[in-house]
Amino acid sequence: MIVAIDGPAGAGKSTVAQRLAERLGFRYLDTGAMYRALTWLARQRSVPLAQGEQLGELAADYPVSFDEQRRVWIDDTDVTSSIRKADIDSLVPVVARHPAVRAVMRRGSRSSPTTATS
Repeated sequence: MIVAIDGPAGAGKSTVAQRLAERLGFRYLDTGAMYRALTWLARQRSVPLAQGEQLGELAADYPVSFDEQRRVWIDDTDVTSSIRKADIDSLVPVVARHPAVRAVMRRGSRSSPTTATS
């Protein structure tokens, strides 16, 4: 079963989702962190955020993973704190709107190349 919670940034979606997953015994997967990590990597690699196909390829080449402490990793880099900064916040919607990116992220969240914990 997949439960998705949508809403504006800062509304507490992650907190609600984590608590719900824990209460129901589900695994929690922070898909928002996946988009944030890709946004961070795109900036590091100077990939233009308007280039959806190029961003999709980047996402496919560098899947996001989570460790047991819920740290977020991409390209062998712990980006947990880096992806929670205001400059990333403002750019995530630009990256997430691209169909190529969303397709890769959907596949990643379903096949789960992660070790996320609930």
